[in-house]
Amino acid sequence: MKKEELRIVFMGTPDFAVASLRALVESGYQVVAVVTQPDKPVGRHGSVLQAPAVKQYALSQGLPVLQPEKMKDPDFIDQLRSYDANLQVVVAFRMLPEVVWAMPKYGTFNVHAALLPDYRGAAPINWAVINGERRTGVTTFFLDQHIDTGRIIRQEPFDIPDDADVEYVYDGLMQLGADVCLKTLEDILKADGYPASLPQDESLARHAAPKLFKDNCRISWDAPMRQVYNLIRGLSPQPGAWTMIQTAGAEPAMLKIYQATPTDKAATALAPGTIVRDKKHLYIACSDHLLQVDSLQLAGKKRMDALSLMNGMADIENYSAI
Repeated sequence: MKKEELRIVFMGTPDFAVASLRALVESGYQVVAVVTQPDKPVGRHGSVLQAPAVKQYALSQGLPVLQPEKMKDPDFIDQLRSYDANLQVVVAFRMLPEVVWAMPKYGTFNVHAALLPDYRGAAPINWAVINGERRTGVTTFFLDQHIDTGRIIRQEPFDIPDDADVEYVYDGLMQLGADVCLKTLEDILKADGYPASLPQDESLARHAAPKLFKDNCRISWDAPMRQVYNLIRGLSPQPGAWTMIQTAGAEPAMLKIYQATPTDKAATALAPGTIVRDKKHLYIACSDHLLQVDSLQLAGKKRMDALSLMNGMADIENYSAI
């Protein structure tokens, strides 16, 4: 099959998806339409609409953009069908109904930021770091009726350094994802539309990757230091791990922690959440060791380093994290 014979509809929303879409466009693939989420209201009063990153790039390339509120909307289905695509590529989008993913002759493949079947779900990059994984990767697979369960076309690994935060892993997988996307398209071309694929081994589905909410971003200081450290770097810079700090006679305040450093300083004699300081460093006690806090943000304040916080809160050691 020749490259010109592929008519591709691309589906995605954030920056992560832009890298793959850009790779398709710059490699000369025929992207006949782009599907993305509706514009979102931003600003204090929500009076300004902000276009998704994928839409902004698509329009800069003169590509048609569809933004359905509902993926089963009959008008959207008719419009999508009118582009006569024979392949759909999905990167960081949403669950598709069968009427959409089964529409093209050669099916729909997804670029997923994990080594499936491990870390199925909406936030695989965050959860891999939160769980202290040393390796993750990218998988391309054909969509089916379940979430992230389809037949695998390609997989490539990505190493996670012990001190990497989720931003580092996100950026690395974004570029790897674009590369694997192109290799998958080459597989499809070589196989005349039907590349080899393998069913997922359910015995390897060890972890889920559910959507992140405020509650599962809260730090539990009763946990071991390494677990708390991984949570912080797995949520940095977005959405941010958080705790509340309190002291007698003051209202509790929310504190987000963006960077921390593990230590070998024992904390077994301290209650979890105890705040300790010296001249240059700020620590919080976990169940086993003190965790050095390096970068943080109090509610209503700008992000700052720990020394700046200590300079502004001379009594910080009288607080505790809860």
